[in-house]
Amino acid sequence: MQIEVVGVKFKNSNHIYSFSPNNLDLKKGDYVIVETEKGRDLGVIVKEKYEIKAEELTSELKNVLYKATDAQVKKAEEYDSVAEKLLPNVVEIVKSFKLDMKIVKVEANYDNSKLIVNFTAENRVDFRELVKKLAETFKTRVELRQIGSRDEVRMLGGFGPCGKICCCVQNFGEFDHVSMKMAKNQNLSLNPNSISGLCGKLMCCIAYENQTYVESLKVMPKIGASVKTKDGEGVVVYNDLLDMQVDVKFSNGDDSEIKTFDLSEVKF
Repeated sequence: MQIEVVGVKFKNSNHIYSFSPNNLDLKKGDYVIVETEKGRDLGVIVKEKYEIKAEELTSELKNVLYKATDAQVKKAEEYDSVAEKLLPNVVEIVKSFKLDMKIVKVEANYDNSKLIVNFTAENRVDFRELVKKLAETFKTRVELRQIGSRDEVRMLGGFGPCGKICCCVQNFGEFDHVSMKMAKNQNLSLNPNSISGLCGKLMCCIAYENQTYVESLKVMPKIGASVKTKDGEGVVVYNDLLDMQVDVKFSNGDDSEIKTFDLSEVKF
């Protein structure tokens, strides 16, 4: 069974969530109010109406309630700006409780009905008393949300080893899973220090570029394979997966020579 959905993103998240369009005319870039498990929230349409299989849903499909007005979007930005200024106060309160947690960012939800305090921690933190104190201090509902190191970088921003703004900050897709196999596909150094980002995890760009390398590997000869060229038969010693070129080693007695060929010039 196919179900019609739209893709929605929320602030500080790269994950795309599926919602029922609820018979609304929704375009990419529209801000919408949606129903979530934690109440109503403001999101933006990033994928217009498309169909998915019912079994692909991991939870009950919620509705897009209505399009947000320009005034609502502006107010949400103002509430967020005010909430960000509360960070030093929240940090001081956390210090007084001597809890082993790092406060990353303080946000307000779209209608300012609660504060969201994002934090990182190595271990589980009992923050029940802290929540009470924060709610009492700021006279509003407070939600403490534990986030991962990737989310921390996404919220705070920064530059990767390449010198460019981190992929996660620029919303280059969803990269919660990046593996060493992807690094191998791209002939990258397998030293974690060389291929890790600011968050300490494997760099998002490895996943972002992986599919291109996977497709190239399907049509390239394997390293060590014997191939035929216009200059004779040799052994593959290197594949340039982006330029689709093959380095072939020719041996003549004690002498050896390496030549580069376009993929179309190599038979294997």
